[in-house]
Amino acid sequence: MSAAAGCWSGGMVPVLPGLYVGGAESCTSPESLAAAGVGAVLTVDAEEPPAVPGLRAMYVRVLDEPGADLLSRLDDCAAFIGAARAGGCAVLVRWVNPGFQGQLRLYEAMGCSVDSASALYKRYRLQMLTERYPEIQDLPREVFAVDPTSMCQTPNTEVLYRCRKCRRALFRSSSILSHVEGSGPAAFAHKRITDSAQLCGDGREKCTSYFTEPVQWMEPALLGVMEGQLLCPKCTSKLGSFSWRGEQCSCGRWVTPAFQIHKSRVDEVRTLPVGNFQAAKT
Repeated sequence: MSAAAGCWSGGMVPVLPGLYVGGAESCTSPESLAAAGVGAVLTVDAEEPPAVPGLRAMYVRVLDEPGADLLSRLDDCAAFIGAARAGGCAVLVRWVNPGFQGQLRLYEAMGCSVDSASALYKRYRLQMLTERYPEIQDLPREVFAVDPTSMCQTPNTEVLYRCRKCRRALFRSSSILSHVEGSGPAAFAHKRITDSAQLCGDGREKCTSYFTEPVQWMEPALLGVMEGQLLCPKCTSKLGSFSWRGEQCSCGRWVTPAFQIHKSRVDEVRTLPVGNFQAAKT
């Protein structure tokens, strides 16, 4: 009980056994640190703090902004915390703002490991870009999925999507960013949509489009503009649209940013397990 009281008075808040969070003032009380058994300090801040004698330290330079990227450093942070706790000492993490808390929840949802192939991570990365768009001059290359035409073959576990008109490969199933189904017709009340022919049996409207991550062939259309059409790079037929501000799916869910391909404009191509034959779902 006395150790816990010292932690609170020293500006530290217990999160888990052997793990505390606190602000800049949390390292000003050596007595509180000692009482809590803190032997390592992880600092996330714009400026590196003075070293605390007798404590292991890790510093991550991140600006004091909710939208700053901490997620890409969380694997290193987790390794530092894990090593310290395994060594028998508690760890103090200084400065966790609301934006970082959201990134921590995302990190937990990914299984406490940064998975760049995860749909959750891809959507986070795009949302971070959206906050700075169109001020940014160039989109990072890693934001774009590889153009399927530049790959030798599509893995057997993935579905390939082709332009229905010219059969040009457009994207793979791993590029689809799924979303929670919206509230259906209720979301379109302001538009007075009453067409019940598009509704599912449960009264909700179907998702008539795929929302994907950007693919390399989309890059010329995206640069410098907030929204526009997505055209097939081979036959120029209209496939869908994009908007960095977001678009509403036919199910009612608002998706931000949105790279929307209409299902009626593409075919699914699945690789069969026997031979090299492929089957197209129209």
